[in-house]
Amino acid sequence: MYVYGKNVAKEMQNKIEKVYVTHSFKDKSLLNKIKAPIIYVDKNKLDKIAGGVHQGIVLKIADYKYKNIDDLAGDKVVILDHLEDPHNLGAIIRTCEAAGIKDIIIPKDRSVQINSTVMKTSAGCLDRVNLYQVTNLVQTIQYLKKQGFWIIGTDMNGTDYKKIDYNGKIAIIIGNEGKGISKLVKESCDFVASIPMYGTVNSLNASVAAGIVLFEIRRNHEL
Repeated sequence: MYVYGKNVAKEMQNKIEKVYVTHSFKDKSLLNKIKAPIIYVDKNKLDKIAGGVHQGIVLKIADYKYKNIDDLAGDKVVILDHLEDPHNLGAIIRTCEAAGIKDIIIPKDRSVQINSTVMKTSAGCLDRVNLYQVTNLVQTIQYLKKQGFWIIGTDMNGTDYKKIDYNGKIAIIIGNEGKGISKLVKESCDFVASIPMYGTVNSLNASVAAGIVLFEIRRNHEL
């Protein structure tokens, strides 16, 4: 996997297999900290490798290794129902880490996976949370219920999110950017939480909605 950017390079130093930099790259102190081989290339080659804004440095690292769902040990879990935007996934990873929630479940198919954009957007938080990749969300929800979790979906038609009890083992489901949570997933929920809208829009960006609900959970635990 290729990732890029100075901040990612600082966070991933122990995982770097190879580094590509432009001849004009000026941050020598960063390069001095990297133990992997450093290859100097022209900007056009770096543009092709990164496919994005790379700040003159691209890193080759091993592909991300997802955790096994059987190893899940936390009592607060976020389930992402087929998110498609890597920026949303990266932002939600940052939000989960900031809220002290370490476990995130994503489906294997028809869903964004960990890539360079996710790593860059998550701003180094990826190593501080656990991501679990599963083949079937509904089956995973049933598994979590057997482990004592309450399943709370998020949708515009539900109970005000501030009126829900978040004590105990909780799994929060954030839906797809356009379609929301799927029918079968919604039917598997114990509760559905809604964020009241006061303007003309009827929904929020997935990462924004996740932030609001997750910090309400954190606020509840500090009362």
